[in-house]
Amino acid sequence: MKIAIGNDHAGTEYKLAVVGLLKSMGIEVINYGTDGTDSVDYPDFAHPVAQAVEDKEADLGILICGSGNGASMTANKHQKVRAALCWNREIVALAREHNDANILSLPARFIALPQALEMVKTFLNTSFEGGRHERRVEKIPCM
Repeated sequence: MKIAIGNDHAGTEYKLAVVGLLKSMGIEVINYGTDGTDSVDYPDFAHPVAQAVEDKEADLGILICGSGNGASMTANKHQKVRAALCWNREIVALAREHNDANILSLPARFIALPQALEMVKTFLNTSFEGGRHERRVEKIPCM
């Protein structure tokens, strides 16, 4: 499995921890995020993650910014991306099961780091249910 990850300055600490977790699980990581804490613009990192997922260069993506909103909004401009802003494990599971989310957006300023790591595990270990949800997911992209 290959995961694309991106973050702005608010998400650096979380990104480094998530990358460590992913590597410990034997998952290949493509790092599009900043490794520093100087102010940067989240679209500069969200677009490459979304493009990697859209082009199938990565199986899934993870975005981390202060609120999670800007990164999620940016990623969702890509037609084949379904980025879900999540704040607990239950929302993550539903985003995968019902919405076939392919990018997880984490709000670093509003969740604890251990919680973020558990959310990443849930994201990776939860599958799309398909069925009645499939027709809904097919209606998401603009034509």
